[in-house]
Amino acid sequence: MTGHRRAGLRRGVIELGHLLHNPKELAGHLSNVVVALVIAGYIGDEVPGTRTPMSHLVLAGFAAYLLFQTGLVNLPQMLVTEREEGALLRLRATPGGIPAYLIAKCLLIVATATGTLVLLLAAGALLVDGPLPHGPGDWLTLLWVTALGLLAVVPLGAAIGAVLPNPREALALIMLPTMGLLVTSGIMFPITSLPGPVQQVSSLFPLKWTAQGLRAALLPDSARAAEAAGSWELPLVAAVLAAWAVAGFLLAVPLLRRAARRESGSRLSARRRRVAADGAVPAGG
Repeated sequence: MTGHRRAGLRRGVIELGHLLHNPKELAGHLSNVVVALVIAGYIGDEVPGTRTPMSHLVLAGFAAYLLFQTGLVNLPQMLVTEREEGALLRLRATPGGIPAYLIAKCLLIVATATGTLVLLLAAGALLVDGPLPHGPGDWLTLLWVTALGLLAVVPLGAAIGAVLPNPREALALIMLPTMGLLVTSGIMFPITSLPGPVQQVSSLFPLKWTAQGLRAALLPDSARAAEAAGSWELPLVAAVLAAWAVAGFLLAVPLLRRAARRESGSRLSARRRRVAADGAVPAGG
């Protein structure tokens, strides 16, 4: 194992430990699970054209959304915040710093997203009779869709975090398109209930395909009737998510390197003065 990989894994383990000892951060992830369970608990209908409970479709959709949110919302905010604090400036002086940094963030996000997914599915099964895979094939589908779904968004989230402005603006810029995809990707209701053009637009993004793959893993085969193509299209799910993963990796490393090159002591000092002037921290801090 090369040095920057070891450094990245070591840093990722340390950051994961910090997360587990941060009640505020943990509460944020747990609140997403609670919201999904509350919504699923109040839905009593069936998916149109099937005998599958609508709550099962919603939980499968929320599972996909939690993966998507962790990689494409939480990660960019984290990167922008650390850039503002001078993390990228320090990486400039570290051989292999950018790859190691990206490995650490990938480990942190994968562990966080996987833990949240396991908690959602386990709590859903215990509290609201939520869905679980029915056999070895479904468990395998759950594993590879989760892995590819994360690979499709984590590098992309890193690339977005490298170019976004300060953390406050970053949240506003990310949340609007993310909420739009939440509505249009078949998370809360069958995607076939949406207009054709909306379905075509949502099919360009990884959330729709991650949700479809997780439905294949968690719902019975009869639920395929509610899919746009009348099938799970798992080969296409894999192809689209893999394409997003490759594109994200091709963007993430050069953009992070560019962001690191642009960092300087004077830029960092200027940002801190602006923050102090805005009253976010004491001027002496």
